[in-house]
Amino acid sequence: MRVRGVLGEGSEMEYLIGLVLSLAVAGFAAVIGLDRERAFYPTVLIVIASYYVLFAAMAASRRTLIIEIVVAGGFLLVAVLGFRRNVWFVVAALAGHAVFDFVHHFFIDNPGVPHWWPGFCLAFDALLGVFLAVQLMKHPERISFQGK
Repeated sequence: MRVRGVLGEGSEMEYLIGLVLSLAVAGFAAVIGLDRERAFYPTVLIVIASYYVLFAAMAASRRTLIIEIVVAGGFLLVAVLGFRRNVWFVVAALAGHAVFDFVHHFFIDNPGVPHWWPGFCLAFDALLGVFLAVQLMKHPERISFQGK
């Protein structure tokens, strides 16, 4: 069965792979303890946001590259805010990036973005955000930064 993906005709495989990979990343991080470090999820958010910049650098105009850098910079700032103040900002930014994946093609013409990327990234971001939210509810001591 073929369904209409975020950017047009496609299959649900991009969503399935995004969900499975998100579960694998979150599960692996939880099992070995990476997710106990405050920097883990903010760093993942920064990497996620940087991919559209990479796609623009590969195939788009200078204008598109600048727009993608500005947008990624916004997610970077929220990641830093989440790291320094309250990790719930990272949850919100992951959810926001999932929405961004869905609407990206309406606002930014970036021919370097693979046709399957928005659905994959949307699924990855959304599930990772849910996973982080559940972790924060189970471990509220991880929410705010008590450092210097």
